[in-house]
Amino acid sequence: MIRKTPNDYDEMPMCPKTPMFFPRKMIPVPPTPAPMPTPMTLPRSTGSADFEFEPAPPIQKDINYTQGYLKTKIGKYVKIDFLIGSNMYVDKEGILEEVGISYVVLREAGTGNELMCDIYSIKFVTIFRDQAKAAICMD
Repeated sequence: MIRKTPNDYDEMPMCPKTPMFFPRKMIPVPPTPAPMPTPMTLPRSTGSADFEFEPAPPIQKDINYTQGYLKTKIGKYVKIDFLIGSNMYVDKEGILEEVGISYVVLREAGTGNELMCDIYSIKFVTIFRDQAKAAICMD
C-alpha cells in the first residue's frame, strides 16, 4: 500500500524559481592617477663627525653604573676581585688605565704589563686610599 504524503511535499521545488538577489549593474570606475613617489634623499657623509669626540653611551658617563663610576677612578691604584665560574675568586692589582663598556684595563704593578679584564666578572673593586703603590707602577 502506497500512501501519498500530505500537501504534495515531494513535488515542491527545492530552490525558488525566481532569484533572491537581483544582479547589479557594474559601473566602471575611472582610474585615478597613482601618486608619484617622492625620491628619498639620503644624508651625505663627509667622512668625519661634526664634533670632536663622539658621544659615549650613557652607561659610561653615569656614575650610577659600574663603568661610569670606574671611569672617575682612572689613574688610581686598585685591586679588583673577579668571580670565575661559580666559586673561584681571582684578584688583580694595578693602576686603572681604561674602562670600556665590557672591559677594564689594568697596568700591573710588578711587570708594567697591561691586563684587559672582563667587567661582568667583577665582584669587588678596592680603591686604595694610599696611592703610594701607584708610583711603583709608573716606574
